[in-house]
Amino acid sequence: MKAPLITVDNLCMDFDGQRVLKNISFEIAEGEILGIIGRSGAGKTVLMHLMRGVEQPPTSGSIVYHVAACGTCDYMDVGSAVGKPCSRCGAKLTALNVDLWNEKDEELRRRLMRRTAIMFQRTFALYGDDRVIENVLHALDDISYPQENAITRAADLIDQVRLSHRMMHIARDLSGGEKQRVVLARQLAKEPFLLFADEPTGTLDPGTAKIVHTMLIEAAKNNNMGIVVTSHFSQVIEDVANRAILLIDGSIAKLGSPKEVIAEFMKGCDDTEVFEAAEMGEHIMVARDLIKRYISVDRGVVKAVNGVTFDVSTKEIFGVIGKSGAGKTTLSGIIAGLIEPTSGEINIRIGEEWIDMTKPGIDQRGRATPYIGLLHQEYDLFPHRTVLDNLTDAIGLEFPKELAMRKALVTLRMAGFTDAKSKEILDRMPAQLSEGERHRVALAQVLIREPRIVILDEPTGTMDPITKIDVKHSILHAREEMDETFIVVSHDMEFVRDICDRLALMRGGKIVQIGKTADVLAILTEEERKVMTLPAA
Repeated sequence: MKAPLITVDNLCMDFDGQRVLKNISFEIAEGEILGIIGRSGAGKTVLMHLMRGVEQPPTSGSIVYHVAACGTCDYMDVGSAVGKPCSRCGAKLTALNVDLWNEKDEELRRRLMRRTAIMFQRTFALYGDDRVIENVLHALDDISYPQENAITRAADLIDQVRLSHRMMHIARDLSGGEKQRVVLARQLAKEPFLLFADEPTGTLDPGTAKIVHTMLIEAAKNNNMGIVVTSHFSQVIEDVANRAILLIDGSIAKLGSPKEVIAEFMKGCDDTEVFEAAEMGEHIMVARDLIKRYISVDRGVVKAVNGVTFDVSTKEIFGVIGKSGAGKTTLSGIIAGLIEPTSGEINIRIGEEWIDMTKPGIDQRGRATPYIGLLHQEYDLFPHRTVLDNLTDAIGLEFPKELAMRKALVTLRMAGFTDAKSKEILDRMPAQLSEGERHRVALAQVLIREPRIVILDEPTGTMDPITKIDVKHSILHAREEMDETFIVVSHDMEFVRDICDRLALMRGGKIVQIGKTADVLAILTEEERKVMTLPAA
């Protein structure tokens, strides 16, 4: 094992009297890729932020970096560079141990943070209106990279993440995987000796996630860079990490090889609850020959949805699957009333009446939309409102406090929280929750409106396997207890296999097959299986 870069010793962190990290101790070697795995709320993101030096200091314990520092300029390198000349000014590098959260070392912490970088979960942190190369140039400008060499350096970085064919594209027009690779190029521009990757591929389809994992491994190798990667997907840890830590309720439950740690993590994955087969009711939605065209500067007329016909029955869990770009998200927007089709018809039954969703107005589409819930993969919560407020008055549901709390608790349980956890988080702000917990609160925010149809756009993108089971059960309970109807748009074939009654497979804007879930999954092409099917955990 190489020399240690970081020593974490008896680290503890409290929030509002609750201990979320408990006596955490471990070391990270120079150039090591360390995976941190655990359920949503285990403390992964809190630990990563403390190791990076952002937000607030720990309650107790220490994080010490063992580095080589230049006494002439502010440059720092890994400890094994002690005695070598500084790459910036040529002075001799000397050994230095920096206690990251020691108040006396504030300037040293800032110097350290300039040599580390971070990729956050669920945010691409790009200049959306700028081109890919301009985004990388901005990052180089942030570190005062010599302007005369900046274009060449930016092009090299874009080539390193294999995006030379997208160099002149506007950032907002890229796919999720492409955006994440631009983020990686921007972070590599800082020439860090350590990269923190917080759920870097949680919202990407499995095929795209594999590409980003490969980019991370290659970046570590080519730049002599260490990585700390958090995830609740075992595949991410298997793909990327040399060594892994399992966090359970803020404590290290296992430290060892990825295989050993993942085996321990999966011991708690139980999916034995049995649900009765649902009896479908009459049709609640009927769509005929739906078409949605867009005009693209690069591609001309694009038929995102091209002659789609289908129906959905009451209490059905209907899945829409397909590769990225197949038209799934556009179709879900049409169903939700957010996107108006170019032609065709879509009707939704409210009570005993059929509503034409292609017609605007309070008596037409406006009457149906309050009964349609949509949880988009890029959901958001009100950051300065408590969970209770997010579920009630922040979305216009004005209840007396006692009823609001009761309704909120019932809905949180439907979204996969235990009774105890539901009560515990009511007064918390979204920032005090894990990413998976925020996702479930967002699902509860949809369910509390008592919709007749719920559209779930990539509902499991940021969930660990156990939480995924909780959410699957909550959907099935909602169907049993509330006669709820769900439309699930997903690339998680394991999830749709377990939960959907029927599937519609989309290719190139068309539905090419509708039928029972097993029958549709059986006709997937090898390429579709590769990019859509999450490996069994």
